[in-house]
Amino acid sequence: MEEYNSYWGGIMSKQYDVVVIGGGAGGLFAASVANALGARTCIVEKTRLGGDCTWFGCVPSKALLKSAQVYRYINNLPKYGLKFKNNVDVDANKVMSHVRGIVDEIATHHPHEVFEKRGIDIIIGPPAFVDKTSIKVNHEILTGKKYILCTGSRPDIPPIEGLGEIDYLTNENIFELEALPKSMIVLGGGPVGLELSQAMNRLGVDVTIVKRSKGVLPRDDVDVVKVLEESLKKEGVKILTGKKTVKFKKTEKGVVVTLESSDGSKQEIEAERVLVATGRVPNLEGLALENAEVKYDQAGLEVNDYLQTTNPNIFACGDIASRYKFSHVAAYQASVSVRNALFKRVAWSKVDYSNVAWATFTDPEIAHLGQTEEEVVRSGKKYKVYTNEYTGSDRSVTDIEKQGFVKIITDNKGILLGAHIAGANAGEVIQGFLIAKSLKIPVTKLTRVMYIYPTLSELVKKTAAKPLLEKMDNPLIKLLLKILRKK
Repeated sequence: MEEYNSYWGGIMSKQYDVVVIGGGAGGLFAASVANALGARTCIVEKTRLGGDCTWFGCVPSKALLKSAQVYRYINNLPKYGLKFKNNVDVDANKVMSHVRGIVDEIATHHPHEVFEKRGIDIIIGPPAFVDKTSIKVNHEILTGKKYILCTGSRPDIPPIEGLGEIDYLTNENIFELEALPKSMIVLGGGPVGLELSQAMNRLGVDVTIVKRSKGVLPRDDVDVVKVLEESLKKEGVKILTGKKTVKFKKTEKGVVVTLESSDGSKQEIEAERVLVATGRVPNLEGLALENAEVKYDQAGLEVNDYLQTTNPNIFACGDIASRYKFSHVAAYQASVSVRNALFKRVAWSKVDYSNVAWATFTDPEIAHLGQTEEEVVRSGKKYKVYTNEYTGSDRSVTDIEKQGFVKIITDNKGILLGAHIAGANAGEVIQGFLIAKSLKIPVTKLTRVMYIYPTLSELVKKTAAKPLLEKMDNPLIKLLLKILRKK
């Protein structure tokens, strides 16, 4: 491709088959696939490659959770038959420096040079559409036959009195702390709030979670959430639900927060710092989408089942195009977007969210697949529920990880409607059920697999066997087995 090969309003313009806006999980994947398919491709990223997951989300939070877990192990050595001969001084204030080091290491996995060597141009700067096919970046015009928007999201800051006057934390700046606060109030009971709350609490921070609704993790199955709530409270995390935050006031010691209950009564709680984890909003500001005739609202872009926006040559993926704000969903959407952007309509594919799974990486972990029992009840479907305690796994006993259980929901034919797990490595264990649900095979077929012993994944087989054991109690089955047995 020639560096300049057309003009826009008298300005030389670079031409591309695909222009990807956003260098996070979805954008990097979309650009790589488009390039592999022979399309002339560039990535336009406002700041730096890697996206929220690398710099502020998945990577730093998991590094912090691991440090907090190790700290808890140290404080519970007798539980594992161990003890220190000498005192060990653990400085938890060093943990954020460690986390930032992990982030820097992961960030080296996607340097500019790797993509440029493949022929993908990397352009850093804020983009804005000038018309339906062109954008302006750094006083330069880029024209694309197709666009894929993957600009991600940022923390949603609620309009609460006094919040703008305090030095509040979000997932974007909490990892910049040089020293941990003595106490922290966390607004929000979603995955971000809970993961950071548990990690901070384990590292010695006095944590109080404030949630306006009745419970935490509202999208997850209530039975598995109860296990996590009980664990958090046992560890010392205070959880205040049904409380509306109405005011913040800065003090010499930190912040005073005024809460209001449903009956109108108020109370004040105080902490050194406040973490806001009340949701996400799409990054769409500055894109001048109106110039490209792309419709959007506060929730994100208007897209159809093919991830096509109201401009037929612009597609989207990730947080701006879905309520499932996960890196793995963004990567899946990116593959659909690239296919539909480059291929003829006959080869297009629709997005399918029926098998979306996710995990909250607390301890115990919470894993989610498909419908919750409440959702199945509301649908009116006939269903069955099977559960299996973690104590049924020998590995959970050897690792002293006996807290938790597996819950699966099937229709009358044994096809999975949902699977939910609370327990150690739940995000890994649920993958077996994810395969069965994605392939639409009866869950009982998972029992035919030879699982490695001893692993927590054996819980998949043991839970999948429950419907078989249930059938064994059927008189007709018992009669048939009796006939088939050798005398």
